[in-house]
Amino acid sequence: MKIQGKMFLGLSVFMLVMAITYGVWSKEPVGTTALFLAFGLSIMVGFYLAFTARRVDAMAQDNKEADVADEAGEVGFFSPHSWQPLALAIGGAFAFMSVAFGWWLMYFSMPVILISIFGWVFEYYHGENRTQ
Repeated sequence: MKIQGKMFLGLSVFMLVMAITYGVWSKEPVGTTALFLAFGLSIMVGFYLAFTARRVDAMAQDNKEADVADEAGEVGFFSPHSWQPLALAIGGAFAFMSVAFGWWLMYFSMPVILISIFGWVFEYYHGENRTQ
C-alpha cells in the first residue's frame, strides 16, 4: 500500500501544479475549480493509503523482488447468476432519464431501484431458515 500512497501523493502534487498553471493562464473558474477539487480528492486518497500502510503488514506489491503470484489467493465470492444488477441498471437509467423527460418518470424508476437493491442485498438470505 505504500506505493499506492506515494503514487496518489505524487498525483496530487501534479494536480496542484496544473490547477495553478491552468488558473493563471486561462482565468477560467470552472476548470480551475475542477482541478483543485481533483487535487483535494487525490490528496485525501493518498493520505489515507499512506496512513493505512503504516498500520498493516507489507504486501507483495511493496516488495520489489515479489512475483505476481505472491499476492494470489481468494478474492471473494461473486454471484454467477444474479439478475439484480441488470434491474438496478434499468431503474437507474429510468431515474436519469427522468431529469431529461420529466420528474414523473421517477415514480416508476424508484420502485424498480428499491426492489432491485433489496433483492440484491438479500439474494442469498431467502430460504435459509426454511425446513425442507
